[in-house]
Amino acid sequence: MKEIFKLMRIAQWYKNLVIFLPVIFAKYLLLDGIWKTFLGFIALCLISSANYAINDIIDRKADRKNPEKKSRPVAAGKISVPSAWLLAAVLGISALVISVFLSRAFMFSVAALFLLTLAYSLWLKHEAFADVIVISANFVIRAVSGVFITNVRLSPWLILCPFFLALFLAVGKREAELKKFGSMALVHRKNLSMYNPSLTKVLTGISATLLIISYSLYCFLSIYPKLMLTIPFALYIIFRYLYLIDSGSDIARNPEKMFKDRRIMISGAATAALALGIIYLA
Repeated sequence: MKEIFKLMRIAQWYKNLVIFLPVIFAKYLLLDGIWKTFLGFIALCLISSANYAINDIIDRKADRKNPEKKSRPVAAGKISVPSAWLLAAVLGISALVISVFLSRAFMFSVAALFLLTLAYSLWLKHEAFADVIVISANFVIRAVSGVFITNVRLSPWLILCPFFLALFLAVGKREAELKKFGSMALVHRKNLSMYNPSLTKVLTGISATLLIISYSLYCFLSIYPKLMLTIPFALYIIFRYLYLIDSGSDIARNPEKMFKDRRIMISGAATAALALGIIYLA
């Protein structure tokens, strides 16, 4: 069972939390809205795990040569290829069944997430620049899917902010990997041959700038203008993460470990508390 959970990469499920953004910022925290969104979150987690299982099947030979990935269940032979395919099928079908009961549009978004991630696993992850753009697009699909469940208004900021956040994290991950592995970077990720430290530094700066601008504009143009009070906290988090990227931190290479950085977690909690207070107590 431990290896099954490892194959499902439950630690990566945090990415699907963006599905709650529409109901939170639209002040739609009704029981019905939260319950449906939670089911949507489960569906996204299941389809994501199906994609992770398929990715590990596809990459099993390359993973065996990678010092950090050779312990993955399929690469290590702890889960057979047929068993991994069966798990992927069960997870994928379960996700689609749940999504059908929520809404047709949400079902299409789940299918789109699966197909785009599959394209990433088969081809796009080997294409520099396309890889980080696809990752960012997947974040947008996750965020927008929450709108399809609750029928709240689709804000353009729900597209821009998650996209640039994911782009910042993805490009930062590439920069941290180059710093960590150096000449051995190609063993870790093939398309790192098309990246270099100076290029990734520029891309990280661009994505951070776009993230700051999009979030600042959202706060400024929001019906809750006091959200501008959260900008200094958001800037601190971004600057702190830039430091982690520049230092080649393990957290920058694995964003799911962000909880290990106390400064980011305290600042994130303060930002969330302040934002929720402004929205719901205004």
